[in-house]
Amino acid sequence: MNALTEAAFSPARQREVVDALRAVLPAGSVLFDAEDTRPYECDGLAAFRQLPMVVALPASEDQVVAALKVCRDLKVPIVPRGAGTGLSGGAMPIAEGVVLSTAKLSRILKMDPYSRTAIVQPGVRNLAISEAANVHKLYYAPDPSSQIACTIGGNVAENSGGVHCLKYGLTVHNVLKIRMVTIEGEVVELGGEALDAPGLDLLAAFIGSEGMLGVVTEVTVRLIPKPQQARVIMASFDDVVKGGNAVANIIAAGIIPAGLEMMDKTSSRMVEPFVHAGYDTDAEAILLCESDGLPDEVDEEIERMTEVFRASGATAIAVSTNEAERLKFWSGRKNAFPAAGRISPDYYCMDGTIPRKNLARVLLAIAEMEKKYGLRCANVFHAGDGNLHPLILFDANTPGEFHRAEQFGAEILEFCVEMGGTITGEHGVGMEKINSMCVQFSRAELDAFLALKSAFDPLSLLNPDKAIPTLRRCAEYGRMHVRAGKLPFADLPRF
Repeated sequence: MNALTEAAFSPARQREVVDALRAVLPAGSVLFDAEDTRPYECDGLAAFRQLPMVVALPASEDQVVAALKVCRDLKVPIVPRGAGTGLSGGAMPIAEGVVLSTAKLSRILKMDPYSRTAIVQPGVRNLAISEAANVHKLYYAPDPSSQIACTIGGNVAENSGGVHCLKYGLTVHNVLKIRMVTIEGEVVELGGEALDAPGLDLLAAFIGSEGMLGVVTEVTVRLIPKPQQARVIMASFDDVVKGGNAVANIIAAGIIPAGLEMMDKTSSRMVEPFVHAGYDTDAEAILLCESDGLPDEVDEEIERMTEVFRASGATAIAVSTNEAERLKFWSGRKNAFPAAGRISPDYYCMDGTIPRKNLARVLLAIAEMEKKYGLRCANVFHAGDGNLHPLILFDANTPGEFHRAEQFGAEILEFCVEMGGTITGEHGVGMEKINSMCVQFSRAELDAFLALKSAFDPLSLLNPDKAIPTLRRCAEYGRMHVRAGKLPFADLPRF
């Protein structure tokens, strides 16, 4: 970070905003000294950083309303923030703006085993919902790898998924109702606890909107019964093409596993010394495929999936025999990101989605890109729904390597679009993929997105300049893309 970033806002303006927020928030809920605001300068995409002018920490819905009204009256940009585990820069501060953290709204308000629902505040951790529901033999299905730390408010903002989203769906499929506060300070409820709600489906529009439409204060989630049994197959393949084809073959056989994940050799060798999950580190690709339900159903489905894997060319197959072994198999996949630190100083995690039938083609294309950019890539996929998470390995201390990693990542995303996919599956757009939006969508489509945002936020104060690119940005990216002569986001500080 440079000195310019430290002094990116006027001290007089900071004092004005601090005084106004202190008038409506409790003591200690308004941070403005650099040493206090430093932890909020980035989210999980740590390569992009910006010191916020002010951080607000409301502890109730009324305080959220009051803070938003202050920011609206003073025309101060607001960046809503959950746990900061996001990987696309969606919670990166605005230089002259306020970071509004929902961390203090962390109570589970109601757990109803009869309707199988839970009402929680946005600062509740994802895993905490399942822990609380466990006494009723229920759980919350979406399980991002960061579920031990990420919050339900952030999950709503990014429409997060996880290894079990193939069978049980993303956040949008497991949230029934949301209470949110608009930039005008109005409390609005979207959705409902019934099977349907009147009017436009604004709940689906809000989930995944990355804090650009309002601030969540309460979420009603769907809970599901814990399965009586769950078992995992670990299948090894001596060729990534065979592994990719096996994924398509499982779905083509009419089987919807509880989870279906793929890791290449680089990933399995990266993870195995970290968690000792028993992975086949000689395999070019391994698949983790889970079945859950009644014991007889699980046994039958495991047998069917094993037959498909063998017919697809699996070189080895192992099946978990107990719950501890099942969790051990999954531990490697869940810890793929932190394990990257064992083999590389830095990594850049991408997030794109493709049709399952193209998994093998994309893996081969990424292998060619590794040669082109001179960087390694560890591939971890939510293979069942075609959601890719390539981890591009680099060293930020080597001049030019992060820039090459960015170019590598952008090319992966563009190839996903070429293959009929999208530039994001669950990490959102944020700052990271805003240029790639110009590749995915037409100008008319982007204008429609901006019109929806304007309907909620006419002054564009909520997380501005994120997710939806302007015409100028797309024009500039087009020139950069053709000439490859400029650094994306040149105005942002980097390592």
